[in-house]
Amino acid sequence: MAERPFNVLFLCRGNSARSIMAEASLGRWGRDKFQPYSAGSHPRGEVHPMTRRVLERFKFEPAQFRSKDWSEFAGAAAPPLDFVFTVCDQTKNEPCPVWPGQPMTAHWGIEDPVQFEGDDERTYNYFVRIYTYLDNRIKIFTALPFASLSKLSLQNRLDEIGRVRDDTPAEEPPR
Repeated sequence: MAERPFNVLFLCRGNSARSIMAEASLGRWGRDKFQPYSAGSHPRGEVHPMTRRVLERFKFEPAQFRSKDWSEFAGAAAPPLDFVFTVCDQTKNEPCPVWPGQPMTAHWGIEDPVQFEGDDERTYNYFVRIYTYLDNRIKIFTALPFASLSKLSLQNRLDEIGRVRDDTPAEEPPR
């Protein structure tokens, strides 16, 4: 186990939905073991309103999340990153900055809920489904036995997690 929490960066293009939800979920399930971050290659500059609704449903404080450029995590003052996960196909194929810390990377691509077209109820339900997919992946990630895995084994497990598509509903936090 690291002497400090593992720094984890979730990337997507707009940093307004998927990467924000992943950051929130890891903050919940990874508490003392992980420090989550999110960023975008072309950030929207604001968290999508439907993302805010989903965060509220799962008892997060939406105001603590913001849309930011990935350059914040590439400079000398940036935290050394242990893991970088892309959650959209566009970002996966973009040339990324050089991340401090030589992080392990994996692609956990998932549909962009911002592109979903439907009425408010259907759109909200779609955002919840995307949150659930990410939440399930993150629970698997946080349960990995990091100390006993070789770097290659860990990389294989990270890649496998990116293929998880479990429709089990995300757990509601205790009231």
